[in-house]
Amino acid sequence: MTNGDGGKQKLKVLVTVKTYPIPSAMYDELVCTAGVTESGDFIRLYPINFRDLPFSQQFKKYQWIELVVEKHTGRDVRKESYRPDSDSIQPLGEPIKPNPGNWAERARYALAKKARSMEDLYDQQEADRTSLGIFKPKKVHDLIITPDDPEWKSSFKMALQQVRLWETRTASKEPPRKVPFKFHYHFECDDQRCKGNHRMMIEDWEVGALFWRQVDKGASHEEAAASVKQKFLDELCGPDKDTYFFVGTILAYPKTWVVIGVFWPKIQHDDESSNAQMNLFDEE
Repeated sequence: MTNGDGGKQKLKVLVTVKTYPIPSAMYDELVCTAGVTESGDFIRLYPINFRDLPFSQQFKKYQWIELVVEKHTGRDVRKESYRPDSDSIQPLGEPIKPNPGNWAERARYALAKKARSMEDLYDQQEADRTSLGIFKPKKVHDLIITPDDPEWKSSFKMALQQVRLWETRTASKEPPRKVPFKFHYHFECDDQRCKGNHRMMIEDWEVGALFWRQVDKGASHEEAAASVKQKFLDELCGPDKDTYFFVGTILAYPKTWVVIGVFWPKIQHDDESSNAQMNLFDEE
């Protein structure tokens, strides 16, 4: 880590999370990107208008990037929030691929400062404004699907149109498609304080990507939602997976935590061959 002028720092970050892009009246389009530094500290990078980055700067999950950041001030007091200089983003090498050996390399950083439970993360939030973390749920009971508005708020779209009237960018003139459902994990923690009724929304980029990929292949919206449930419940949280949840808080609702990513290596047994695990998502 190198300090620069004006409180700016140059960091190396292993990207572990990208949330689904949403229109933003302030930032045009918002993708919350999170990761860990070389010491395992969590960091949140926003705003990043990912779809408008040059191709050479479009990083993937579990890829190291180097960039210049400065601490967010004012409204965002969460300790992990940093404002990136998007022009400074430099992907470093290839992403760490999801085969069994490389899951251990991912875990070396992603799990370096894991929490025991959501209850512990609530305590850390009260103590020092912690707003990012990772923990292993004791049991995932269900993935709950509920209908949602199929369109973005009109205020978001109007602000987006006003901003882009004066721009020459062509990469993302239209906002991303809105998924017409919400997906919530229902789970319990391995903690005596846990009442077993955590219900937490998923904002992982891959939920939206998987949903629209199925729709584009001809699935109905209901069929696509069922595909999301099958992947994120039966596969990512299956009995053969050592599943952890990446979680973070929402700026507008600082007490609300959401699942922003899933860490799901296959449980390895001593007598098991080390065949590569199938890659379910383009981003992994």
